[in-house]
Amino acid sequence: MNQPTPIAIAVVRRGDSFLVGERSLDGPLPGLAEFPGGKCLPGERAAEAAVRECREETGLEVRAVVTLQEVEHAYAHGRLRLSFVACEVDGMEAARPPFRWVPRSQLSSLRFPDANRELIRMLTEGTASA
Repeated sequence: MNQPTPIAIAVVRRGDSFLVGERSLDGPLPGLAEFPGGKCLPGERAAEAAVRECREETGLEVRAVVTLQEVEHAYAHGRLRLSFVACEVDGMEAARPPFRWVPRSQLSSLRFPDANRELIRMLTEGTASA
């Protein structure tokens, strides 16, 4: 059986807000909310990929702090192994659209992919160390 595709997700916190975007309408999981992230390159650790993907997608430089959670999930477009990595950002610069800062209290009102469900619960309850 094929190995799941390794995906790194940057869970970027600033104060009590998190960096969230919206998936494009022409790809997998169209229109759902998402944290910056993407496929790990061969030999790349999840923390490195999360930092790289965040820079590429948002223009923000972040530091990986700790892996919050790893989840395997099967979607119609494939099996994924998601590594959610808590990241810190310096400064107050804005991220490139479609990413914006969303208060913790509003995270549960957004529609995230199914694999994010437990992480969103942990973030909104304050039990994740992000």
